[in-house]
Amino acid sequence: MVRTFFKYISLNMLGALGLSGYIMADTFFVANRLGADGLAALNLAIPIFGLINGLGVLLGIGGATRYSICRYQGDEARANRTFTLSLLTGLVLGIFLALLGVFCAQPIALLLGANTDTLPLCTVYLRTVLLFSPCFLLNHIMVVFVRNDGNPKLAMTAMLTGSLANIALDYLFLYPLNMGIFGAALATGTAPVIGLCLSSLHILTGRNQFRLARPAEVPRSLADMAGLGSAAFLNEFTACMVLALYNTLMLRAAGTIGVAAYGIVANLALMALALFTGLSQGAQPLISQSYGRGDHHTVRQLCRLALLVSCLVGLALIAQVWADPLAALFNRDGDPELARLAVSGLRLYFWGFLFAGPNIIAASFLGAVEQPRASFLLSLFRGGVGIAILVLLLSYLLGVTGIWLAFPVTEAITLLLCLGASRRILAPPTP
Repeated sequence: MVRTFFKYISLNMLGALGLSGYIMADTFFVANRLGADGLAALNLAIPIFGLINGLGVLLGIGGATRYSICRYQGDEARANRTFTLSLLTGLVLGIFLALLGVFCAQPIALLLGANTDTLPLCTVYLRTVLLFSPCFLLNHIMVVFVRNDGNPKLAMTAMLTGSLANIALDYLFLYPLNMGIFGAALATGTAPVIGLCLSSLHILTGRNQFRLARPAEVPRSLADMAGLGSAAFLNEFTACMVLALYNTLMLRAAGTIGVAAYGIVANLALMALALFTGLSQGAQPLISQSYGRGDHHTVRQLCRLALLVSCLVGLALIAQVWADPLAALFNRDGDPELARLAVSGLRLYFWGFLFAGPNIIAASFLGAVEQPRASFLLSLFRGGVGIAILVLLLSYLLGVTGIWLAFPVTEAITLLLCLGASRRILAPPTP
């Protein structure tokens, strides 16, 4: 069991890093090619990318959790209906978001806080990325179902290959072809197309156990998927909403250079969060399978293993030895104020990862064992309500320093709530 656990989480953590690399590659190349204005415009657009990812994770994790439980309970028909409904819903939502990109990119950019300097760049990026929404959503769904269908290696390969292709295309489009921020967005949109083609090999080679089937009781099934995937969705969606709030507060406190500094911190934080997301999503198939078999002892063992790994990763992330060189990577012009703000932000903000890992694991596991309400509430507090209140309060009291401290303070409070909510799962059975 331990060997299988580490196989699943290691592959998925690598894959999640690859997925988060989409935006990281854009950030690096845009910062070095287009400067602070390009970096600020990209950071303003990231919340929409987070929304797309959140919807993909909602349908993927929610559907695949139910799929795994049904399969291990012997209900193949319901498992196949769940797979089909996830795909169809992802396609419909993707088309809707693509239409928003065609007709509403500029109003969305203005809503996100774009000004005269950043509006043209932000609008182009948003329109291009939204046009690829169907590919993003279907890629998320297929990767999670392939992983839950016993092929984590292919799922990881699909995510990493897409990310590596994005990095190569970012360089090609921004430097030799000089396509500007449109090139960065086009590279990002091409990545899920490649990932989707690779994950589809699971079906083309006949290894899939899921099949297309006519969905039944659609409203009820959608509600079930939404409940099971709500924690994963909230981790993504509320993060992008909080990102927009942070951008607004930072713009008021430190101007465009502050938004650029937060762009550096936020994108590196996305990479760090990907480790915990990969850990939780990698363990999810094993948790759901054990829960479906009624093996609650293994559920508790897996939960403890995941919490241990998350604590070790968190300790590594707060080491703080790499803040200066990392900030310099995104500072093309060597701006001392940008460097000062970014380094300060990294050193304060990253303390939150000491607590964020256990929080993400706890919320994910509650969803995996059919406790969506507790999972939803914890995720809503840490990713939305709690951090929004604290960043507003602390920014008022401490300025820019308070903005950086809001994340670790929120995660520390959430950890206390998680300990109470997860106690029943982690406790040994009563004799």
